[in-house]
Amino acid sequence: MTLGDDSSCPVKLIFLGTRGEIATRTRRHRMHSSLLVSYRDASVMIDCGLDWLGKFERLLPNAIVLTHAHPDHAWGLKNGAPCPVHASQKTWRELEGCEVEDRHLIKERVPKKICGITFEAFAVEHSILAPAVGYRVSAGHACIFYVPDLIFIHDRAAALKDAQIYIGDGATLTRSFVRKRGKRLIGHAPVRAQLPWCRKEGVPQAIITHCGSEIVTADERKLTAKLRAMAIEPGLEVRIAYDGMELILR
Repeated sequence: MTLGDDSSCPVKLIFLGTRGEIATRTRRHRMHSSLLVSYRDASVMIDCGLDWLGKFERLLPNAIVLTHAHPDHAWGLKNGAPCPVHASQKTWRELEGCEVEDRHLIKERVPKKICGITFEAFAVEHSILAPAVGYRVSAGHACIFYVPDLIFIHDRAAALKDAQIYIGDGATLTRSFVRKRGKRLIGHAPVRAQLPWCRKEGVPQAIITHCGSEIVTADERKLTAKLRAMAIEPGLEVRIAYDGMELILR
Protein backbone atom coordinates (compact mmCIF):
# COMPACT_ATOMS: atom_id res chain seq x y z
CA MET A 1 0.00 0.00 0.00
CA THR A 2 1.46 3.37 -0.97
CA LEU A 3 1.47 6.41 1.28
CA GLY A 4 -2.00 7.95 1.33
CA ASP A 5 -3.66 4.87 -0.17
CA ASP A 6 -6.72 4.05 1.98
CA SER A 7 -8.28 1.43 -0.31
CA SER A 8 -7.55 -1.39 2.15
CA CYS A 9 -9.19 0.34 5.13
CA PRO A 10 -12.31 -1.51 6.34
CA VAL A 11 -15.83 -0.11 6.26
CA LYS A 12 -17.94 -0.69 9.36
CA LEU A 13 -21.73 -0.88 9.23
CA ILE A 14 -23.83 -0.56 12.38
CA PHE A 15 -27.59 -1.06 12.14
CA LEU A 16 -28.64 1.59 14.65
CA GLY A 17 -32.33 0.77 14.18
CA THR A 18 -34.31 -1.74 12.13
CA ARG A 19 -37.97 -1.04 12.95
CA GLY A 20 -40.36 0.33 10.34
CA GLU A 21 -43.21 2.73 11.05
CA ILE A 22 -45.16 0.30 13.23
CA ALA A 23 -46.32 0.42 16.84
CA THR A 24 -44.75 -2.91 17.85
CA ARG A 25 -41.29 -2.80 19.41
CA THR A 26 -39.03 -5.59 20.57
CA ARG A 27 -35.53 -5.73 22.00
CA ARG A 28 -34.11 -6.60 18.57
CA HIS A 29 -36.25 -4.13 16.61
CA ARG A 30 -36.77 -1.07 18.78
CA MET A 31 -35.55 2.03 16.95
CA HIS A 32 -36.55 3.43 13.57
CA SER A 33 -34.37 2.19 10.72
CA SER A 34 -30.97 3.84 10.49
CA LEU A 35 -27.52 2.74 9.37
CA LEU A 36 -24.18 4.15 10.52
CA VAL A 37 -21.41 3.83 7.92
CA SER A 38 -17.89 4.36 9.30
CA TYR A 39 -14.71 4.66 7.27
CA ARG A 40 -11.34 5.66 8.61
CA ASP A 41 -12.04 8.35 11.23
CA ALA A 42 -15.49 9.44 10.05
CA SER A 43 -19.05 8.15 10.23
CA VAL A 44 -22.21 8.98 8.29
CA MET A 45 -25.71 8.23 9.58
CA ILE A 46 -28.29 7.25 6.96
CA ASP A 47 -31.78 8.36 8.05
CA CYS A 48 -32.83 9.81 11.38
CA GLY A 49 -36.46 9.03 12.20
CA LEU A 50 -38.66 10.34 14.97
CA ASP A 51 -37.40 7.72 17.44
CA TRP A 52 -34.00 9.41 17.23
CA LEU A 53 -35.24 12.89 18.19
CA GLY A 54 -32.94 14.12 20.96
CA LYS A 55 -30.93 10.86 20.90
CA PHE A 56 -28.86 10.74 17.69
CA GLU A 57 -26.51 13.52 18.84
CA ARG A 58 -24.74 11.11 21.22
CA LEU A 59 -23.64 9.06 18.19
CA LEU A 60 -21.55 12.03 17.01
CA PRO A 61 -22.02 11.42 13.27
CA ASN A 62 -19.90 13.60 11.02
CA ALA A 63 -22.82 13.87 8.59
CA ILE A 64 -26.37 12.60 8.02
CA VAL A 65 -27.84 11.44 4.70
CA LEU A 66 -31.61 11.05 4.18
CA THR A 67 -33.45 8.65 1.88
CA HIS A 68 -36.77 10.53 2.09
CA ALA A 69 -38.92 12.74 4.29
CA HIS A 70 -41.27 10.28 6.02
CA PRO A 71 -41.43 10.58 9.85
CA ASP A 72 -39.60 7.31 10.51
CA HIS A 73 -36.69 8.47 8.34
CA ALA A 74 -36.32 12.22 8.86
CA TRP A 75 -38.33 13.62 11.76
CA GLY A 76 -35.55 13.10 14.26
CA LEU A 77 -34.12 16.28 12.73
CA LYS A 78 -37.12 18.49 13.57
CA ASN A 79 -35.02 20.45 16.08
CA GLY A 80 -31.94 20.61 13.90
CA ALA A 81 -28.65 18.74 13.68
CA PRO A 82 -25.10 19.42 14.92
CA CYS A 83 -23.60 18.23 11.61
CA PRO A 84 -24.20 18.65 7.86
CA VAL A 85 -27.31 16.93 6.47
CA HIS A 86 -27.49 15.74 2.85
CA ALA A 87 -30.71 14.97 0.97
CA SER A 88 -32.39 15.26 -2.42
CA GLN A 89 -34.15 18.45 -3.48
CA LYS A 90 -37.52 16.67 -3.20
CA THR A 91 -36.76 15.64 0.38
CA TRP A 92 -35.67 19.14 1.39
CA ARG A 93 -38.88 20.50 -0.10
CA GLU A 94 -40.91 18.29 2.25
CA LEU A 95 -38.69 19.19 5.22
CA GLU A 96 -38.90 22.94 4.68
CA GLY A 97 -40.00 23.55 8.28
CA CYS A 98 -37.28 21.52 10.00
CA GLU A 99 -34.52 23.49 11.71
CA VAL A 100 -31.49 21.99 10.00
CA GLU A 101 -29.16 24.85 9.08
CA ASP A 102 -26.28 23.09 7.34
CA ARG A 103 -28.20 21.65 4.36
CA HIS A 104 -26.57 19.99 1.35
CA LEU A 105 -28.07 18.74 -1.89
CA ILE A 106 -27.62 15.25 -3.31
CA LYS A 107 -28.50 14.91 -6.99
CA GLU A 108 -29.72 11.61 -8.38
CA ARG A 109 -27.07 9.57 -10.23
CA VAL A 110 -24.31 12.05 -9.31
CA PRO A 111 -21.80 10.38 -6.94
CA LYS A 112 -20.97 12.58 -3.98
CA LYS A 113 -18.15 12.05 -1.51
CA ILE A 114 -19.17 12.68 2.09
CA CYS A 115 -16.52 12.19 4.79
CA GLY A 116 -14.51 10.02 2.38
CA ILE A 117 -17.52 7.78 1.58
CA THR A 118 -19.17 7.98 -1.85
CA PHE A 119 -22.97 8.14 -1.99
CA GLU A 120 -24.87 7.82 -5.26
CA ALA A 121 -28.64 8.32 -5.10
CA PHE A 122 -30.95 6.17 -7.23
CA ALA A 123 -34.63 7.02 -7.61
CA VAL A 124 -36.99 4.37 -6.28
CA GLU A 125 -40.76 4.08 -6.38
CA HIS A 126 -42.28 4.33 -2.89
CA SER A 127 -44.29 7.47 -2.12
CA ILE A 128 -45.84 10.35 -4.05
CA LEU A 129 -45.69 12.87 -1.18
CA ALA A 130 -42.23 11.86 0.02
CA PRO A 131 -40.25 10.63 -3.02
CA ALA A 132 -37.47 8.30 -1.96
CA VAL A 133 -34.01 7.30 -3.12
CA GLY A 134 -31.74 4.38 -2.36
CA TYR A 135 -28.00 4.85 -1.98
CA ARG A 136 -25.10 3.05 -3.57
CA VAL A 137 -22.50 3.50 -0.84
CA SER A 138 -18.83 2.80 -1.52
CA ALA A 139 -15.48 3.30 0.20
CA GLY A 140 -12.22 1.41 -0.12
CA HIS A 141 -13.06 -2.02 -1.57
CA ALA A 142 -16.58 -2.04 -0.07
CA CYS A 143 -19.82 -1.37 -1.95
CA ILE A 144 -23.39 -1.75 -0.70
CA PHE A 145 -26.84 -0.63 -1.78
CA TYR A 146 -29.10 0.68 0.98
CA VAL A 147 -32.83 1.14 0.33
CA PRO A 148 -35.15 0.78 3.35
CA ASP A 149 -38.39 1.75 1.54
CA LEU A 150 -39.27 0.84 -2.04
CA ILE A 151 -41.46 -0.88 -4.58
CA PHE A 152 -38.75 -0.99 -7.24
CA ILE A 153 -35.47 0.66 -8.27
CA HIS A 154 -35.67 2.63 -11.49
CA ASP A 155 -32.15 1.70 -12.66
CA ARG A 156 -31.61 -1.52 -10.79
CA ALA A 157 -28.73 -2.92 -12.84
CA ALA A 158 -26.58 0.17 -12.28
CA ALA A 159 -27.59 0.44 -8.62
CA LEU A 160 -26.59 -3.13 -7.79
CA LYS A 161 -23.59 -3.55 -10.10
CA ASP A 162 -20.73 -5.19 -8.14
CA ALA A 163 -22.47 -4.55 -4.81
CA GLN A 164 -21.42 -6.86 -1.99
CA ILE A 165 -24.62 -6.41 -0.02
CA TYR A 166 -28.17 -5.34 -0.80
CA ILE A 167 -29.88 -3.87 2.28
CA GLY A 168 -33.60 -3.75 1.59
CA ASP A 169 -37.16 -3.17 2.75
CA GLY A 170 -38.63 -5.54 5.34
CA ALA A 171 -42.10 -4.04 5.67
CA THR A 172 -43.52 -7.41 4.62
CA LEU A 173 -42.08 -10.83 3.81
CA THR A 174 -44.59 -12.22 1.32
CA ARG A 175 -47.78 -10.15 1.52
CA SER A 176 -48.21 -7.43 -1.10
CA PHE A 177 -48.07 -3.94 0.38
CA VAL A 178 -48.38 -2.08 -2.93
CA ARG A 179 -51.28 0.27 -3.58
CA LYS A 180 -52.29 2.52 -6.46
CA ARG A 181 -52.83 6.28 -6.31
CA GLY A 182 -54.07 7.41 -9.70
CA LYS A 183 -51.48 6.10 -12.13
CA ARG A 184 -48.74 5.81 -9.49
CA LEU A 185 -47.82 2.94 -7.21
CA ILE A 186 -47.02 3.50 -3.54
CA GLY A 187 -45.97 1.21 -0.72
CA HIS A 188 -43.43 -1.56 -0.21
CA ALA A 189 -42.20 -4.55 -2.18
CA PRO A 190 -42.23 -7.76 -0.13
CA VAL A 191 -38.90 -9.42 0.62
CA ARG A 192 -39.91 -12.29 -1.65
CA ALA A 193 -39.97 -9.85 -4.61
CA GLN A 194 -36.61 -8.24 -3.77
CA LEU A 195 -34.47 -11.36 -3.54
CA PRO A 196 -34.69 -12.19 -7.27
CA TRP A 197 -33.17 -8.77 -7.97
CA CYS A 198 -30.06 -9.82 -6.06
CA ARG A 199 -29.85 -13.13 -7.91
CA LYS A 200 -30.26 -11.45 -11.29
CA GLU A 201 -27.65 -8.75 -10.61
CA GLY A 202 -25.16 -11.09 -8.89
CA VAL A 203 -25.35 -9.62 -5.38
CA PRO A 204 -24.23 -12.40 -2.99
CA GLN A 205 -25.83 -11.14 0.21
CA ALA A 206 -29.16 -9.53 1.15
CA ILE A 207 -29.89 -8.02 4.56
CA ILE A 208 -33.41 -6.96 5.46
CA THR A 209 -34.10 -3.88 7.59
CA HIS A 210 -37.06 -1.48 8.14
CA CYS A 211 -38.90 -4.47 9.58
CA GLY A 212 -42.69 -4.60 9.69
CA SER A 213 -44.95 -6.54 12.02
CA GLU A 214 -44.66 -9.75 9.99
CA ILE A 215 -40.96 -9.87 10.87
CA VAL A 216 -40.87 -8.14 14.26
CA THR A 217 -43.48 -10.43 15.83
CA ALA A 218 -42.29 -13.65 14.15
CA ASP A 219 -40.61 -16.65 15.74
CA GLU A 220 -36.97 -16.28 14.67
CA ARG A 221 -36.44 -19.95 13.86
CA LYS A 222 -39.52 -20.08 11.65
CA LEU A 223 -38.53 -16.77 10.08
CA THR A 224 -35.06 -18.09 9.23
CA ALA A 225 -36.60 -21.14 7.59
CA LYS A 226 -38.87 -18.93 5.49
CA LEU A 227 -35.93 -16.83 4.33
CA ARG A 228 -33.92 -19.90 3.35
CA ALA A 229 -36.86 -21.16 1.33
CA MET A 230 -37.08 -17.83 -0.49
CA ALA A 231 -33.34 -17.75 -1.24
CA ILE A 232 -33.44 -20.95 -3.28
CA GLU A 233 -30.57 -19.86 -5.50
CA PRO A 234 -27.23 -21.22 -4.19
CA GLY A 235 -24.82 -18.48 -3.16
CA LEU A 236 -27.41 -15.94 -1.99
CA GLU A 237 -27.17 -15.35 1.75
CA VAL A 238 -30.20 -13.68 3.37
CA ARG A 239 -30.66 -12.48 6.91
CA ILE A 240 -32.68 -10.06 9.00
CA ALA A 241 -30.86 -7.13 10.57
CA TYR A 242 -31.41 -6.26 14.23
CA ASP A 243 -30.66 -3.16 16.28
CA GLY A 244 -26.96 -3.02 17.07
CA MET A 245 -25.88 -5.52 14.40
CA GLU A 246 -22.37 -4.78 13.11
CA LEU A 247 -20.55 -5.78 9.92
CA ILE A 248 -16.98 -5.16 8.79
CA LEU A 249 -16.38 -4.96 5.03
CA ARG A 250 -12.89 -5.08 3.53
